[in-house]
Amino acid sequence: RYGFDAAILFSDILIVPDALGQGVRFVEGEGPRLDAIKDQAGLAVLRPDATQTKFARIAETVARLRQDLPKQTALIGFCGAPWTVATYMIGGEGSSDQAAARLFAYRDPSGFQKLIDIIINASFEYLSLQINAGADTLQIFDSWAGSLADTEFDKWVIAPNKAIVSKIRARHPSVPIIGFPRGAGTRMLEFVEKTGVSGVSCDTALPLPIMSGALADRTVVQGNLDPMRLVAGGPGLDARVHAIIAALKDRPHIFNLGHGVVPDTP
Repeated sequence: RYGFDAAILFSDILIVPDALGQGVRFVEGEGPRLDAIKDQAGLAVLRPDATQTKFARIAETVARLRQDLPKQTALIGFCGAPWTVATYMIGGEGSSDQAAARLFAYRDPSGFQKLIDIIINASFEYLSLQINAGADTLQIFDSWAGSLADTEFDKWVIAPNKAIVSKIRARHPSVPIIGFPRGAGTRMLEFVEKTGVSGVSCDTALPLPIMSGALADRTVVQGNLDPMRLVAGGPGLDARVHAIIAALKDRPHIFNLGHGVVPDTP
């Protein structure tokens, strides 16, 4: 409809816990609800060997999209990053501070690592299926990366994203991978260097001088228009669009939002 250079498949990040056998449902007017994992017994319910049936449905959608899209339009596959997905699996729903997952990780780090490892492996297979079905590139969304303390960021954001990138590169060496550690702030460059992503998506809070400076020296940057600017419209939207383009006109940049399109966008 709009002639974009790329299209992204939207498939809820909770496809992974659903495929793993966790109870997932959507409550009208409220959002997702999951049968929350409270302890090691909750982990035992998960079925990492039973994901293919549900993942295959997404792969079929990717294949149909790739067939219908113009050849010059890139198709981006995606999934949620392990930490972000884990916050829903443990909390049973979205939250403003991801407290349930943070507490679980502090109280039972070995149990939390087991969950992260399960999500890493499931996400890798999920992304690999999308590539095989026709996705040209991938994006890994860590929407709640900014809620972690400094030391936990290393363990639950950088390490899991690095693991997925390494697995994808071993099987699909030529496929670009974009990381999105929302809220990473000053640790964005470290995230890029340690995970090995091909590019990084920047949230709305990251200053343009950082995006166009050291970060763009190291990798392709994506972002970072505030989605609410699209809702507000008017001269403010035009001014910000021009400011982003001007700041990054000579740098490797994918113009995009700093997070997802909100439901009330005109």
